[in-house]
Amino acid sequence: MPTALDITPEKMAVYRATARRRWEHRQQALARRRERAWDVARRAATLLKQHYGATRVVLFGSLARNDPFYPRSDVDLAVWGLEEKHYYRAVSHLLDLDPAIQVDLVMAEDASATLLEAIAREGVPL
Repeated sequence: MPTALDITPEKMAVYRATARRRWEHRQQALARRRERAWDVARRAATLLKQHYGATRVVLFGSLARNDPFYPRSDVDLAVWGLEEKHYYRAVSHLLDLDPAIQVDLVMAEDASATLLEAIAREGVPL
């Protein structure tokens, strides 16, 4: 098996070009996933308001902060006005919006003061 010392400059250029193409492809895939996640967040807010009587829905977390959005990143939503008895049914519907995008739903009335402060600071109303 050749070592790094045995690789010609031409072959190294091919390796670098291949690595660059792979990196660009991954970045494009992550950008598409971010767009899908925003779509899920907007559709989730509409669903929560129209079908479950939510009065307010706020996106928070990595998607709202425009942090890197990785293959396992999720959509974090805080909801106000959702009756507790409808919580699990609502979560089930949210998970059906896009099986590839996990949605974490937080009932604002049950959230800690620290979490509510973070939501107020970084949240995006939907």
